[in-house]
Amino acid sequence: MVVRVYLEVYGCSANVADAEIMLGLLRSRGHEVVNDPELSDVNILVTCTVKTPTEHRMIHRITVLSSLGKPLIVAGCMPLTGRAIIERINPKASLLGARAVTRIEEAVEAAVKGKRFIKLTEPDEVKLCKPRFRLKYPVGIVPIAQGCLGNCSFCQVKLARGRLRSYPPDMVVEEVRRALRQGCKEIWLTSQDNGCYGFDIGSDLAELLEKVLSIEGDFMVRVGMMNPSYLSRFLDRLLDMYSDERIFKFAHIPVQSGSDKVLRDMRRGYTSSEAEEVMRRFRAKYPNLTLMTDIIVGYPTESEEDFEETLAFIARVEPDHVNVSKFGARPGTEAYKLKPLPVKLVKERVKRLNALCSEISYKRNLSWVGWVGEVLVEEPGLKPRSWIARNFSYKPIVLRTHEDLLGKRLNVRVVKAYRNFLLATTLLSS
Repeated sequence: MVVRVYLEVYGCSANVADAEIMLGLLRSRGHEVVNDPELSDVNILVTCTVKTPTEHRMIHRITVLSSLGKPLIVAGCMPLTGRAIIERINPKASLLGARAVTRIEEAVEAAVKGKRFIKLTEPDEVKLCKPRFRLKYPVGIVPIAQGCLGNCSFCQVKLARGRLRSYPPDMVVEEVRRALRQGCKEIWLTSQDNGCYGFDIGSDLAELLEKVLSIEGDFMVRVGMMNPSYLSRFLDRLLDMYSDERIFKFAHIPVQSGSDKVLRDMRRGYTSSEAEEVMRRFRAKYPNLTLMTDIIVGYPTESEEDFEETLAFIARVEPDHVNVSKFGARPGTEAYKLKPLPVKLVKERVKRLNALCSEISYKRNLSWVGWVGEVLVEEPGLKPRSWIARNFSYKPIVLRTHEDLLGKRLNVRVVKAYRNFLLATTLLSS
């Protein structure tokens, strides 16, 4: 029996990879993927609950999809972090945890028979070398691990993804090869924390990169988020690996706060100076590197002095991009029990930090005006007849044309800088 399935996915690149695997497995069984939930036999929602606003969006989508009266499978993080919420909205919904996505075929086949399927964890699951339905072409998303080693006081993701389980390097390499054979030109190595990859199997990220880069071919690699607490163990070797021209000169190193007191309260496992040293070493060796970090504003123990230390940290380090988030208490975490700061105060701090980050981002982008070089067109832009490309430093570069550029390599000249992107004109296709 052919089942028509519709899938929506939210959240991080690991969630997108999970969705690709689920759709790939279903298609390999002969099922059909449709683009409209009203035309499906079964609807699948791959959820994210990292922030309170995101959870509210998930609640809305569960409500809307449930109203269609069709079998619904809620997958991703929410079955483990908010099962009671899902069941209040739709007691009949099947649940598939972020650590059990490879059981999607059973879930769908049970759902079309009117049965409820629940599988929250699959201890032996390895999400590699499975059939894939690419949602991000020309990007190949390659999960390298599941879970992390952290014990952050505010993070709910560890409840859904669990403790670190690094995937075997040879399987990661084979997954990269598969993506390249399917036409992908950009590889994202992703996990909850790439910085601790391999610590449970006697390896590390630098060793993995060496194996991935042994693959011959014209492709680019984006290394995903790395917490600073683990990088000191292999930073010299990692920086050496970054010299390969196929690695984007891009580093996502979240600091979360510039205050050591707040970092201790958050249980982040490093000091602000340790994080700053890692960032400075990346920039010292690769001056054009795009540096990205994350800041949580309004952690319940954050004083005005603590916040000023965060502003000073950002002013010193000058990251190209900062993900600024207001603290939101997530159920099941240690910080959920703490008394929140006044909403008005947190909003005012966010406004001040965003203003500083915007000023820095614009200044750093201005230095790229006039740059000429090759880019890879990664995805359609937000506006019609626009495309988003990336250069060797993973800078977002917008091109405007009626031509379909997806997946193409082009030579461009940057003509204007904005806070969040660069605008370029095409010189010559390659």
